[in-house]
Amino acid sequence: MGEQAPAKASTKIPSTPQCKASTKKPKAESRVALVRRARRINRELAEVYPYAHPELDFRNPFELLVATVLSAQTTDLRVNQTTPALFAAYPTPEDMAQAAPEALEEIIRPTGFFRAKSKSLLGLSQALRDDFGGEVPGRIEDLVTLPGVGRKTANVVLGNAFGVPGITVDTHFGRLVRRWKWTEQEDPEKVEAEICALFPKSEWTMLSHRVVFHGRRICHARKPACGACPIAPLCPAYGEGETDPEKARKLLKYEKGGYPGQRLSPPPDYPGRPAPPLGATPAS
Repeated sequence: MGEQAPAKASTKIPSTPQCKASTKKPKAESRVALVRRARRINRELAEVYPYAHPELDFRNPFELLVATVLSAQTTDLRVNQTTPALFAAYPTPEDMAQAAPEALEEIIRPTGFFRAKSKSLLGLSQALRDDFGGEVPGRIEDLVTLPGVGRKTANVVLGNAFGVPGITVDTHFGRLVRRWKWTEQEDPEKVEAEICALFPKSEWTMLSHRVVFHGRRICHARKPACGACPIAPLCPAYGEGETDPEKARKLLKYEKGGYPGQRLSPPPDYPGRPAPPLGATPAS
């Protein structure tokens, strides 16, 4: 009698509990839960940065307006190191409106893109002189008509020189609110609208400062210091950066890491060291 053919192996892959579990989608966060989490993060940041402030040196609305225009594509520190000489030469809109372009460009050269920025400064100074009596207007509708001034710059000036609440969507702010899943928008105006809807108007200006402070000091773009982050339990992106506490602490910037801040003239309650003037070597 011949040998029996071996039984044909089954090609059916058995379903396992592990396979079924892996297809389950995480539960979406409700609107109420998002608002509660966002506001809790804001409260936590308020405790971490009770001294949060605009990191541009200024003494009046005109200086803040000019400094904010200069801050595009550079650091606040570099702007703060440049503006003392600028405002010594051109303290008012009338003075700056009459500046020789070449002289203005030479002073602001350290901030980069100095030709385009010089054109904006001359244009906005002439508009302030001719259309607003030499005064910076306190309405966003007027501010955005000035050369080189968009909603971000207008909100900085309104919130910090006039006390008008506003959300300032700069690179740090946009990056963090997307990282925290407060919004998925990329357009700054859409980000502004969605974040405004999460918070009472009275919180808008200080929220902007706290988020930017956190982005510069702890929640960095390339390597966030997750292991040293006070809001880690509330962050859906925890683990994108260094989670080891000791290694994370070495990533901290400015006063959190024991280094000078960005302002040459910081407010009295700032716990860090002032930044050095242009060309000076910071003390270790």
